[in-house]
Amino acid sequence: MAGRRRILYVENGIGYGGAAICLRHLVRHLDRGRYDPLVVTGRRGGPWEGFGADAPWRPIRDRWVDVVSMKERLAKAAWPDRLPGLRWLAGQALARLDDAANFLPFFLGLLVTALRFRPHLIHANNEPLCNRAALLVGKLLRVPVVCHVRGQRDAGGSLSLFYRLGDHFLAVSNWVRDEIVELSIPPERVEVVYDGIELEQMDLSADGVAFRRAHGLPEEGFVIGLVGLLIPWKGQRVLLDAAPAILAAIPEAHLVLAGGTPEECGPYEAELRERVRNEGLEGRIHFLGHVADMPTLYNGLDVVLSCSTSPEPLGTVVIEAMAMGRPLVGPAHGGAAEMIEADRSGLLVPPGDAAALAAAIIRLHGDPAAAARLGAAARERALALFSVEAHVRRVTAAYDRLLPAAAVAAEAGEGGHA
Repeated sequence: MAGRRRILYVENGIGYGGAAICLRHLVRHLDRGRYDPLVVTGRRGGPWEGFGADAPWRPIRDRWVDVVSMKERLAKAAWPDRLPGLRWLAGQALARLDDAANFLPFFLGLLVTALRFRPHLIHANNEPLCNRAALLVGKLLRVPVVCHVRGQRDAGGSLSLFYRLGDHFLAVSNWVRDEIVELSIPPERVEVVYDGIELEQMDLSADGVAFRRAHGLPEEGFVIGLVGLLIPWKGQRVLLDAAPAILAAIPEAHLVLAGGTPEECGPYEAELRERVRNEGLEGRIHFLGHVADMPTLYNGLDVVLSCSTSPEPLGTVVIEAMAMGRPLVGPAHGGAAEMIEADRSGLLVPPGDAAALAAAIIRLHGDPAAAARLGAAARERALALFSVEAHVRRVTAAYDRLLPAAAVAAEAGEGGHA
C-alpha cells in the first residue's frame, strides 16, 4: 500500500444509471500501482453487484423510509391546504423524517467506513446536495473532496451551502460548469471532464436481431428506443405524446422504453403502463426494464432517443449511442446540445415538443442514407471526445493536484493504513 493514494468513492444517486456506469468505468481503469480505491454505494442488488468485480466495494443502505413517495402524495393531497401553513409544516416533518431515517444512518455508516479506510481523498460521484454525507465526512476527517457534478437540483440556499464544502469540481459538460460558477464557486476550482466509456466494449457487430427476438420485437420493423431510467424528467411522457403521429406515419414502428425504475418512481412507471393500456398501444410500446447488454440494445434500434425535459448534464445514452454509430435524436438543451452537432451527428428538437420529436423520427425513417451519415459522424465524434483513458487521465490529474506526492509518501512511511 505504501505511496498509493487511497480514494473513497461515494455513489449516492437516484438509481443505477449513467453516473454509476461511468464510475465503474473509472475505477476499473485506475492504475492500481498508484491508487487504492474503495467504492461505497447507497444501494445493492441487481446491477449494483457489478461494482464488486471492479473494485473493493461497500454498500451502505441510504433509503430505509420512502420519503420521496410521501412527498409526492403530499403534493397531490388537498388536506394540507385546509389551514394556513399546514402544507409547509407537513413538508418540514417529512424532511426531518428523511434526515433521521435515511441520511443519518448512511452518514454514520460512511463515517465509520472512512475512519477504517483512512482515505487521502473522497470522490463524491454526484452533485453536492445528493452527496452531502461525503462532504461532511471529508470535513470531519480533513481530507479533500472532489465533487463529480452530473446534475443540478434547485434547492435554494442549501444548494449553495453544500457546494461551498467541496474542494474541487469535475463538471461533465460546459453547461454544468457554468451552472456551478453561477453559485459563486471560483472558476479555477471547476473543470470540465467529459465522461469516458470503454469504447472497445461497444461492439459494432453486436447482434441486434437477437436482441429483437429476445424482447418480442419484429425483426423487420422500425424500432425506436428511449433509453434511460424511468424518471419523469427523462421524457417518457413526451414519447407517448408523440406515439400517435409516429405510428400513423410509420405503420411498422415499435417504441421501446429501456431502463430500470428507481424504487421511488414506481408510481410513475405504473402511470406510463396504464396510459399504454388505455390507449390500446400494448403491442406497439414495450417496457424492457434494465438492459445489461447495451451494444445489442443499440444495434436493435433504428433510432435512439434522449427526451429529457430538464437539461441533462451530459447523458451516457447520448455518448453510447454516438459511439455505436446510431442515428440519434436529442433535446436542444443541456449536455445533449453540446454533444450533438445539429444535422451533422444527430438531430436536436425543442425539449418537451412531442410534434417535433415525431417529425424528427419520421424524417430519419424516410431517409435511411441520411440517418446512416448522421450515425457515422456521431461515432467519429464520440471516439474523439469520450475515451475512458482520456477520462481517467483528467480525473487522476485532479487528484494529484490536490494530493502532493510528498505528503502521501510521508504518511506511507508512518505505516500506511490498516
